[in-house]
Amino acid sequence: MEQREIMQRVVGILTEALEMRRQVRENPEGDVMQSEAVAALLEEMLPRIELPADAGVQEMAAAVSKQLGPAIVQIASAFALAFVQLAEIHDEGRVDVSPADVLQSISLHFENEAEK
Repeated sequence: MEQREIMQRVVGILTEALEMRRQVRENPEGDVMQSEAVAALLEEMLPRIELPADAGVQEMAAAVSKQLGPAIVQIASAFALAFVQLAEIHDEGRVDVSPADVLQSISLHFENEAEK
C-alpha cells in the first residue's frame, strides 16, 4: 500500500473518531457504532508471518520485527503527521479551522499528490 493510501485511510479513521466523539457528546447514554477501519487497515497492511515450528524465541522476535516493522512505521508515521498538523492548528489558536477541516485538507493534499 502506498503512503498516500495509508495517509488517506488514517484521515478516514480520525474523521470517524471525531464523528464518534460528537455522537457521544450529543447522546452520552446512546450506543455509538464502533468502527472497523483500524482493524481493516491493519489486516491489509500487516503481513502474515510464517515461522518454522522449531523456531526459537530470538528467531521469532527477529522475524516479527523484520516483517512487521516497515508497516508499523508507515502507519505510525501517517498518524504522527496528522497529529502534528492538528496540533499546529490548535497551538496557533485558530478557531476558524475545525479538526475536520484539517483532516479534509490533509486528504486533499495526498489525493492531489497522486494526480501529479
